[in-house]
Amino acid sequence: MRRSLLVLAVLACILGVEGGQALGKAPAGKPRAHAGVSMTVFASGFNNPRGLKFGPDGNLYVAEGGLGGSHSTVGDCTQASGAAAPYTGSTHSKTLGSRISRVTPSGHVSTVVDSLPSSQTSAALGSLVSGISAVAFAHHNLYGLLAGAGCSHGVPGVPNGVFRVRDDGTIKMIANLSRFQRNHPVANPPVEDFEPDGTWYSMASLDGKLYPMDSNHGELDRVTRKGHISRVSDISAKLGHNVPTALAFRAGTWKIGNLGVFGPPDGTTLNEKVWRLNSSGSFAVRGPGLEQVVSLAFRKDKLFALELSNTPGGPTPGTGQIVRVRADGPGRVIASGLMFPTGMTVGPDGAFYVSVNGLGFGAGQGQVLRITTG
Repeated sequence: MRRSLLVLAVLACILGVEGGQALGKAPAGKPRAHAGVSMTVFASGFNNPRGLKFGPDGNLYVAEGGLGGSHSTVGDCTQASGAAAPYTGSTHSKTLGSRISRVTPSGHVSTVVDSLPSSQTSAALGSLVSGISAVAFAHHNLYGLLAGAGCSHGVPGVPNGVFRVRDDGTIKMIANLSRFQRNHPVANPPVEDFEPDGTWYSMASLDGKLYPMDSNHGELDRVTRKGHISRVSDISAKLGHNVPTALAFRAGTWKIGNLGVFGPPDGTTLNEKVWRLNSSGSFAVRGPGLEQVVSLAFRKDKLFALELSNTPGGPTPGTGQIVRVRADGPGRVIASGLMFPTGMTVGPDGAFYVSVNGLGFGAGQGQVLRITTG
């Protein structure tokens, strides 16, 4: 099995999808809340849900990857490397496109913006979907991170980037991340599965600025409200290609969690970590002994990691979990048995909100779970 460095495309290969079987048909997981913890379905009906964020209005905003598309750009531009290629995409499809949804405290779901680009990998890797991957708020404005666009993803007219959602439900692209990556390559980009337009997975806001992070190239960037892009850290130059996926800020430093590589090179131990990005630009281990981290969230002064799966070497259906991050290794497991969780946030009520069924599932099968502790 090849050493995958993609966040999304490799998962079908790892899971052994055969004979055209969809990932959504994989054996159902059995989510389990541990002692003193309760778990309920907060909202459902999402198309490959990813990042979550509560807005200043008290509602939860959900980034949805969409359902992909069939448009090919083979012969028109440089394609992604590896078995994920060629991608196909859709640009303005209401049915297939990615979207942002709003969920009220009572669980009512409505659409904020839709018909945005969505793309999918080759059928050989399960036709896995990407679109909008994260949402964030800055100065009470809603922003989205578009990860499934760009010519290499079958969407030639729209780049990957950061966009602002206007009050009327339209969007304004403020930062062209596809172009920035072409003009500012990282030191150690992947070779086997390089994505010309990147695989942007997480985005956070701080002091009115947006901080998108790319997992394929390995970089953390800064975007101002006027759209100026600058590099915060070339993660690939410091940590190699460890597939950074999760981002949180506390006590003056960024905390970055990584997915890691899959296959035999990953070994049989819990190899992934949460790193602290120091003001000097160096990295220090904040929490060892984790696996396939896809999201980080603080609850008060405690840091928690969401793991796509807890099985070294590659993901196994129904083995995602929330783990307390500690300096000497992982602490208490809050919830386990999650089916492909992809995003996590802590609500105003102190509960964890987690998107599940987030990779390879059909229309409307995505959910957001609400998980509370005693």
